[in-house]
Amino acid sequence: MSLPESVLSSVHGPRDLDRLSREKLDRLAREIRDFLIESVTKTGGHLGPNLGVVELSIALHRVFDSPRDTIVWDTGHQAYVHKILTGRHDFSKLKQEGGISGYPCRAESEHDVVENSHASTALSYADGIAKAYQVRGQTDRRVVAVIGDGALTGGMAWEALNNIAVAQDRPVVIVVNDNERSYAPTIGGLAEHLSTLRATQGYEKFLSWGKGTLNKTPVVGPAIYDTLHGMKKGLKDIVAPQGMFEDLGLKYIGPIDGHDVIAVEAALRRAKGFRGPVIVHCLTRKGEGYQPALDDEADHFHGIGVINPETGLPFQIAGPSWTDAFADEMVKIGNERPDVVGITAAMMIPVGLHKFAKAYPERIYDVGIAEQHAATSAAGLAFGGLHPVFAVYATFLNRCFDQVLMDCALHRAAVTFVLDRAGITGDDGASHNGMWDMSILQVVPGLRIAAPRDAAQVRAQLREAVDVHDGPTVVRYSKGAVGPEIEAVDRVDGLDLLRAPRGGEGDTADVLIVTAGPMAVQGLEAAEILAAEGIEATVVDPRWVKPVNPALIALARSHRAVVTVEDNGRVGGVGVAITQTLQDAGVNVPVRVVGIPQRFLDHGKRASILKAVGLTGDGVAAAARSALG
Repeated sequence: MSLPESVLSSVHGPRDLDRLSREKLDRLAREIRDFLIESVTKTGGHLGPNLGVVELSIALHRVFDSPRDTIVWDTGHQAYVHKILTGRHDFSKLKQEGGISGYPCRAESEHDVVENSHASTALSYADGIAKAYQVRGQTDRRVVAVIGDGALTGGMAWEALNNIAVAQDRPVVIVVNDNERSYAPTIGGLAEHLSTLRATQGYEKFLSWGKGTLNKTPVVGPAIYDTLHGMKKGLKDIVAPQGMFEDLGLKYIGPIDGHDVIAVEAALRRAKGFRGPVIVHCLTRKGEGYQPALDDEADHFHGIGVINPETGLPFQIAGPSWTDAFADEMVKIGNERPDVVGITAAMMIPVGLHKFAKAYPERIYDVGIAEQHAATSAAGLAFGGLHPVFAVYATFLNRCFDQVLMDCALHRAAVTFVLDRAGITGDDGASHNGMWDMSILQVVPGLRIAAPRDAAQVRAQLREAVDVHDGPTVVRYSKGAVGPEIEAVDRVDGLDLLRAPRGGEGDTADVLIVTAGPMAVQGLEAAEILAAEGIEATVVDPRWVKPVNPALIALARSHRAVVTVEDNGRVGGVGVAITQTLQDAGVNVPVRVVGIPQRFLDHGKRASILKAVGLTGDGVAAAARSALG
């Protein structure tokens, strides 16, 4: 007896789904889950979110005709199944150079639209796309936005909902993928509201029962049913408080079992037939179909490295990370400083605040995916006499620049921003590289930026930051395992001297290499390369890169050239600030700025990207030769 042919192998595009029976759709869902578990455990990636949207993705592509109908994913880490259904079956290099992206990617497929992977943006995209179709008279095209309940905690999503709802003649289908989580469990008033909807199952079920029962009751039954039906709005608020959506003018369908492909498909077809904005509320389980993920209470395998698919455990234990150094020191500071509180935007574990939260549960605030609110709330906490530490990915600080500038800096609020995954992060692609912060923050008056070079400096500079009481501070560090500690040979006016000329500290050298954070490694490597050529280099780590330490002016005067090295964009960053400071001081030595080119970088390993953009010892040495030449 031959084995049944794989259903997945016959699906190369969305329309291949049309001919599948219920039995084959269920088989396809199982095969996709097996494929994801086998593939993503080999490469790493967002496993849990995608196991939870298998049936939902299948139903979406059966009901809507992508790319004629536009499907927008928020956030894109839940789009792996979408990729599979649109013909991308090679996950062997997922998130690796030469392989497919971990997010939707326009270069990969015409089915992909939004690839920035920053949460709470899809509804605004959907609003704009729907408006464009209406203006162009393309009334036969639908727009679908798939958004998680976690992303609905972002204020931008509600700004979009407010605009979508006013156009009752503009069809937009909003699919809420409700798994009660972003990275960790979703929190806040919206989460409580959706939880109530989950629990009640709501209005539709009640009316269905009422119609069937009351219409069988002689004389008064039909009249009672008509009266109840006429009281629809009030009844809904009592039985299932979904009135929040309907008050906005949004038709509501649900809650739907998101793992029943036929039920989801039926709900989506109802939504498609409606000529205005509709919310389809689907209940899913993150990690569905994979017991190790379901058992993982932390985040249901939201994002994993390479693991054993049988056990869900990593094959090897990674060394201590930059985040670990921060996490442990925050607990110690919390013990010493009762005024220190922590803030996270739905990323308690990824940014390392979970240990602080466990030790001091009354002093931690998870505000949901709401970075703007977090920054201004932090300013309020500071006004109230506390010292808030807001830990956030460096790339997500971009989202609250105005709040950093006008709510924190203008008011000289003592807030510490801890930027995790600063610099090149690699695997997650263009939108996750933390290469903007030291540029955009240069313009903020009174703000100080610390760039630790190793774990010891993370601990030391975090303490220095929370000791500042007259303005905001920033501590930024890299992603992944932290390297060995780099000892300074001396400290001069706050600068760490990492390498003095071979003749001794009093001797002059040819080139001054100023490194920011982990780029100390590349600076020291460059000095060794240059020394072999007879070129002497001094290597310094300013530790605090904003404002520019005046001690650099005297150092620069005693060298023939200066090279700055940073894992940040070259435009407007640390190197530019140092160059301007030297010019203002009348120090006319040539300066070369080594940093990240100002362009969006493809996904790949951090080391590979650093090499490609010249952030290596050889690259720094070449810049020094150029400056001396």
